[in-house]
Order: sequence, then C-alpha cells, then structure tokens
Amino acid sequence: MKKNSKDLTIHFMPYSEIASLGSLERIKRILGLVLENKLIILQGRLKPEEETKLIENTMTLIGNIKDFQGIEISSLSGSVEKTIFEKIRRNIVKILIGEQDSITLIGPANLVKEIRKDPKKIELILKRR
Repeated sequence: MKKNSKDLTIHFMPYSEIASLGSLERIKRILGLVLENKLIILQGRLKPEEETKLIENTMTLIGNIKDFQGIEISSLSGSVEKTIFEKIRRNIVKILIGEQDSITLIGPANLVKEIRKDPKKIELILKRR
C-alpha cells in the first residue's frame, strides 16, 4: 500500500526497541521516524540529556530540510510515590530497567498543533490538513 503524504502514521515504540541503543543511536532512530512524518508514542522516556540533544539536532535541521518545522515532545510519568519506600523502590527499578512507566509523545511540528499535559493525562491536538 502506498502512503499518501497526507496520511497520519502513528508509530508505537516499545522501550525495548531502543533500549539496547546508545544515546546517539536513539536520537537518530527517533529523528528518522519524525522526518518520515510519523507521530511516535514511546513507552518510557528519554534521558534529559537525550531529550536536549534531540531538540538541538532538530534545531539544526530546521531550514535545511524542506517543510521541516521541528518537533513537539512531551512525557507523562505513570506513578506518583507517596511513601519514602515507594520512592526508593521506584529509583531502584528506574536504575535497573529505565523509566518504562512513562509515555512520551514525539511528533513533527507540522502535524502537532498542541500537546496539553497535566499530572494525570496528556492530550494531543493535531493540525487539520
């Protein structure tokens, strides 16, 4: 099936798809999908320095790639700890398997109109074509 340039493709990415990659390879993988006009729903979240590098790389591409306007990115964490024991347990799990209880939305700015976020939900508003 041939993809129409007006089609919206949502790429569900389990964290395991990028877990074995280094930071640079993760950024390249994600940026490659965004450049294909795909909206990524990532199980988990990038490290803060990876997110920063992704945004930096995106900024260098704006103006150099036709019709590329940048990215929109937002993460939502799944749990709120109440006790010191829960905080310790969560930190241990985060060290062992990464932050997989989160979800991150990443998409090209030409598709994403707005991402609204509050502590319990994320809303994605897309532009009409």
